[in-house]
Amino acid sequence: MIIPVILCGGAGTRLWPASRADTPKPFLPLVDGVSTFAMTLSRVADRTLFAPPVVVASAAHRHLVEAAAAAVGTNTRLVLEPAPRDTAPAVAAAAAMVAAADPGATMLVLPADHLIRDGGAFAATIASASPAVERGRIVVFGIKPDRPATSYGYIAPGETLDNTTSAVARFVEKPDAAAAARLIAEGCLWNSGIFLMRSATAIAELDRYAGAIADAARTAVIGALDDGAVHLAAAPFLAAPRISFDYAVMEKTAVAAVIAARFDWSDLGTWSAVWEIARKDAAGNAAAGDAVLIDTRGSYVSTTRPKVGVVGLDDVVVVASDDAVLVTDRQHSDAVKALVTEIEAAPEAVIGDFVRHYRPWGHYQSLALGERHQVKRLVVVPGGRLSLQRHARRAEHWTVVEGVAEVTVGMTMASLAVKTLAVGESIHVPRGAVHRIANRGTVPLALIEVQTGDYLGEDDIERFEDDYGRTPA
Repeated sequence: MIIPVILCGGAGTRLWPASRADTPKPFLPLVDGVSTFAMTLSRVADRTLFAPPVVVASAAHRHLVEAAAAAVGTNTRLVLEPAPRDTAPAVAAAAAMVAAADPGATMLVLPADHLIRDGGAFAATIASASPAVERGRIVVFGIKPDRPATSYGYIAPGETLDNTTSAVARFVEKPDAAAAARLIAEGCLWNSGIFLMRSATAIAELDRYAGAIADAARTAVIGALDDGAVHLAAAPFLAAPRISFDYAVMEKTAVAAVIAARFDWSDLGTWSAVWEIARKDAAGNAAAGDAVLIDTRGSYVSTTRPKVGVVGLDDVVVVASDDAVLVTDRQHSDAVKALVTEIEAAPEAVIGDFVRHYRPWGHYQSLALGERHQVKRLVVVPGGRLSLQRHARRAEHWTVVEGVAEVTVGMTMASLAVKTLAVGESIHVPRGAVHRIANRGTVPLALIEVQTGDYLGEDDIERFEDDYGRTPA
């Protein structure tokens, strides 16, 4: 059986302002209300071909991975990175884990943020690569181009190895439009970033061409902690150079092979790509949220909060989140990454003040912010519980608006008392009080939190107990 290794470390900044650090691209409901990560889990759910997947993700996104896996009904082996180091260290860590259990195992490395609708063709294409893999090849799946795209890498097939497989002659990274057109004329394919290989082959080639990464990953796996998820040891993993598997191994190895994919594919890398796969009206518009379009054609409009109106524009992208609005034409949507870099570099910029921030227990969102006060809306999932904590510089006042809250509060650990609050009931938590909120019910708990104090930062927190293993402070 093939062991899928699903990589969830991408930031997806070209899909700003929807894709953020708390909720990156793989976890956004971009395709008919479903995330590409959930679709990836479903794609490898056939247990006659695929073993339960190994998922490599940021420790900050554990709750997102676990929630999606539970919704799909898939068991996963979750490997948590202390911080992203690009795909080479992630693949190296997964290969070390897989090889420790079965040195002869075959790994299918695939990103979590791609769209492939034809699961049958996907499985058949993957299976067709097994003979080459057994001969010690690392097979990359190439996509037949339909345009001279400049945002993809290209693969030039070389010597024919069998009916479906060729050696890789060379890789070409993100050419300009003229070069891309020449590459397509030569029969080159897009690089999908999907690889099939034996774990032993992956380790051997990493040792040969990226020894520092292989050593760091092995040490991080040996020193990992397992609490239902594997937490890679931070110091060795973060010592690994930050580099992609393509650069570290595929462009150097002599065992690279390519198969032309027989499945549909999109990396959903830009808003234009999202528009291409979205359901459109008669004017070619795709809209999500509270949007009104008049005399507009070929456009993508999405909003999560404010009403958006678009009049008399063609081929534009308008994406409105709680705290930011993107406006561009579809032809320039691949430049959003550069825009985000500019925004983040501005000293006055604070990205994310009013976006929804996800936590293992649910999420919170700022509604209003003043010099000495902040209003938030907190939602706690059934069975969720915040840490037992206190704040040195702020007080909090909670009012329940949905569900039932179990509130623990006291000025000292010895004086803690538990109170149940129903809809419309409130409680004040003085500055310095020890407190926590829990949802013991079966429906989400929502409450409005009003903070007052001389400092309202998220780092003003001292934790005494936490169900999710977060740091004490």
